[in-house]
Amino acid sequence: MTEGQNSNMCDCFKSHSWCKKISAVVFAFIIAFIVVGMFNHDGRGDKNANQDTIVVSGKGELTVKPDIAELSFSVTNENLDVSKASDAVNTKIAAIVAKLKADGVAEADIKTTGYSIDPQYNYVNDTVPANMPYYSSGRQVLAGYNVTDSIDVKIRDLSKAGAIVTDLGTLGATNMSGLTFTEDKYDDLVIQARDQAIADARDQAEKLAKALGVKLGKIVGYSEGSGPIYYGMGVANSAPMAMSKSIDAVLPTGTNKITSNVSVTYELK
Repeated sequence: MTEGQNSNMCDCFKSHSWCKKISAVVFAFIIAFIVVGMFNHDGRGDKNANQDTIVVSGKGELTVKPDIAELSFSVTNENLDVSKASDAVNTKIAAIVAKLKADGVAEADIKTTGYSIDPQYNYVNDTVPANMPYYSSGRQVLAGYNVTDSIDVKIRDLSKAGAIVTDLGTLGATNMSGLTFTEDKYDDLVIQARDQAIADARDQAEKLAKALGVKLGKIVGYSEGSGPIYYGMGVANSAPMAMSKSIDAVLPTGTNKITSNVSVTYELK
């Protein structure tokens, strides 16, 4: 390149700012390309993509004795006069709630879950006039109103569960269902079972790594599933129950199992 050409190049960079900008962009691109190449060359750029891993499963299980009982019941009455049906239901519910409180059930553990008023109809056939072949031969006639109040109860003193179930029957509960025995601090027990499962997974991973002649790295994946297995007693009856107060219901509580299953993925060193 001649001295005149060099002079023209210098004049270009001095007089045209866009020339300077293009040169800066090209220079930055070259530097970035070199840095990325060095990053990938020492293995850090694609470490996770090529890192060997193992996946292990762990299980935790607790066998616990229930400390609370939960059940649902309802009171139903049907009458042509909706106010009379409502009054009958409300009177029975008030007596039942008073008895539950007398049996030691806290007001906070008695909860209304539904209150419904449903009209009931009968279908009546009419005589079809001879000159009206397409006349409707029947019609609905109001038969009354069905009023239902549904309640959930939590019983914390299990020694009274049998007496309470019997009282519900003698006081006019028309439907009782869903009796289960569970744990008041269930969430805490689930955490305990999960901790056992994680420890079990770690133990399995260490044994496997030793057998393979490798070392465990960090955890790169985790999933879990847990749930209770109930061994309880259910009570269901859609009609009013006549139960002798001299003999309370016998309700063995049994035990519950709370399990947790986890899957853990470890990197290998």
